[in-house]
Amino acid sequence: MNLLHVIPYYAPAWAYGGSVRAATDLTRALAAAGHRVYVLTTDTLDPAERLAVHDETLDGVHVTRVRNLSNTLRGRLNLSTPVGLGRAARRLIAQHAIDAIHCHELRTVENLQVTAAARALGVPVLLSPHGTLPLETGRPLVKRLWDHTWAARLLPGFDQVIALTATEAAESRDLWARWHVPLSDERISIVPNGVHLEDYAHLPPGEPFRQRWKLGSGPVVLFLGRLHARKGVQFLIPAFAQAADHAPDARLLVVGPDEGMLVDLRALAHAHGISERVVFTGLLTGADKLAALAAADLFALPAVGEGFSMAVLEAMACGLPVLLTPGCNFPEAAQAGAGVIVARAVEPLAGALQALLTDAERRASMGRRARELVQARYTWPQVVAQMEQVYAMVIARRSRD
Repeated sequence: MNLLHVIPYYAPAWAYGGSVRAATDLTRALAAAGHRVYVLTTDTLDPAERLAVHDETLDGVHVTRVRNLSNTLRGRLNLSTPVGLGRAARRLIAQHAIDAIHCHELRTVENLQVTAAARALGVPVLLSPHGTLPLETGRPLVKRLWDHTWAARLLPGFDQVIALTATEAAESRDLWARWHVPLSDERISIVPNGVHLEDYAHLPPGEPFRQRWKLGSGPVVLFLGRLHARKGVQFLIPAFAQAADHAPDARLLVVGPDEGMLVDLRALAHAHGISERVVFTGLLTGADKLAALAAADLFALPAVGEGFSMAVLEAMACGLPVLLTPGCNFPEAAQAGAGVIVARAVEPLAGALQALLTDAERRASMGRRARELVQARYTWPQVVAQMEQVYAMVIARRSRD
């Protein structure tokens, strides 16, 4: 198949979170499976920087970047200002005989332009919301304004919604119904994210990383994600402070880009008397991120409104047990004995942390089950096989229509 993926940011724009990782890994896996894969995105790297290369091939994926006019709007409102993206979409569709277009995230200027081009050229469009649908998470006011302005026009432009979980499928039904746009059950598919297991098969040694960041020799709790209220670090720090009384050599490692919370989080750690035991590294990528995973003993994500966290899958692929909240939408981790799921509040998190930090044997057992679960159900070849079926169904349906 000839596939065009559209997303506001693409590798190496890791600062924009899990949807970048998911889209990058999916397109990479589709190319490895023999499909001709094209990506249309912008040149944004992070809220302050741009990428200089506008056309390149990464891991078999052909990437076209248009200029994002305002990085200020991208950083403050998560709003793209892509220049000439509609023209680029029409060119790519025509030149490469695109069979289907796969859009990532919902409320984007890119989607407005690409769905219009697709409609004119008769190409089906699929949407992966990546956990962005709920109004209660992210930037609620911006989402409401967007929906009031564009939802009635944009939602009919998608032939299929690819939800990550049953929860996201239900959120899709609710949003489409709110704007009186038909969305039958056959137009919703559920396909999870995946990981490339080979990327985590040979982790670097964790000891040099521990020495670099002064983590000591005790158990390390790893948080990996953006420093945003939705991710829940503000619950994790006081919970760790309580649990650390029973594990005096434990450390909390906070890895991720700051989205306005770092100063407050440092103050929170100081207020709880654990400043020396909470380490903030900022964004880590590549070998540095792998080293952080190798140095950790437990992964914790007390988030709300997650689609299907790439960070959780990566941690489990590295054999780490996971401590999650219901908003992570991953009950399978607890069902498989690979993780613990508790309420998004300090006391339940503290209790779970204490139990896990003081039981190395339990952590090891859960970690083995975590990797086994990922290997059995969440590798990219398995996900691609499901995605191929969805693409084929949508293309066939469009040809009948």
